[in-house]
Amino acid sequence: MFLFRTMQTISDPPPHEWDHFCTTHPNGHLLQTSAWSALKSRFGWSSERLALYEKGEIQAGAQVLFRSILGGLTLAYVPKGPLVDWQDGQQVQSLLQALDRLCRSRRAFALKIEPDLPESSELKACLAQLGFRASPQVIQPRRTILVDLTGDEETILKRMKSKTRYNIRLSERKGVRVRHASEADLPAFNSLMLTTGERDGFGVHSAEYYALAHDVLSKAGLGQLLLAEFEGEPLAGILACACGEKAWYLYGASGNAHRSKMPTYALQWAAMRWARSRGCTSYDLWGVPDENLETLERDFTERRDGLWGVYRNKRGYGGTLVRYVGAYDRPYNKLIYRLYCLALILRAKTRTAGE
Repeated sequence: MFLFRTMQTISDPPPHEWDHFCTTHPNGHLLQTSAWSALKSRFGWSSERLALYEKGEIQAGAQVLFRSILGGLTLAYVPKGPLVDWQDGQQVQSLLQALDRLCRSRRAFALKIEPDLPESSELKACLAQLGFRASPQVIQPRRTILVDLTGDEETILKRMKSKTRYNIRLSERKGVRVRHASEADLPAFNSLMLTTGERDGFGVHSAEYYALAHDVLSKAGLGQLLLAEFEGEPLAGILACACGEKAWYLYGASGNAHRSKMPTYALQWAAMRWARSRGCTSYDLWGVPDENLETLERDFTERRDGLWGVYRNKRGYGGTLVRYVGAYDRPYNKLIYRLYCLALILRAKTRTAGE
């Protein structure tokens, strides 16, 4: 029997209410917090939040980022959301109708979502039925490794590969020390990041970006900068984040000095311990090559491109390989959307040809 439910959609709920909802929702994510939208607003994005209230509390919602593309048209993007019970048809429809109204009011030619949910045939079928299509552009890492932080420290260490445990303990014996860093340490972190980009062929953000990320996330109580040092010399750094019971390895950098002392292992272990102190039960290593486990284990010793180098390190922490459902688009202007997809394909071919 159908039960009528009263739901109210509110645009831009108070940030403290929204962030509490993000923290407590089973699929809450750092990229859906108000702090993340504050960071992205400094780099070409604007944002609005929609909250679906029932019985006076937020039950579902989405933080939508908008970027101007051409002629006043925008792309609407919900990173790691929306936060909704996909099995609750009435809740999904109510939120989706509100999202459609918002996106059209902001002249969005399409809505892109990337739910923080594992890939499943049921979810893909649900998205297709709702009018979404698999996107040619996936923004967040499709596959990652989640480290289980439950149990005591010895239990967590025992889940890791023996070489990783050895390297964590080696770094301590060699005199590497990890400390909580502050704004004054950002120049050292930026220098390490530039070294990492040059050595490993990664694109890095500007110093301004990392400074703002640290400022916004640390002030919101979501982020912690950690530095690994040897006799006062910075060797490696991590910006780790936590929201609710989840933690993430967001940005990391390492220099070329004293690499035999394994400072990055000390850092990751320190970040996990920090996350556990916050009550987190999982630590997301944020991205590995989008290949199945058999391919990853077969090729990781030979490949050096892209994320393959970091996979060799991340696999040692004993986490679970997870593949997310990926990005899905809901077009509003089909002509512009087709041109947008074509531009993405051409850009990808140009990059491939230049490699």
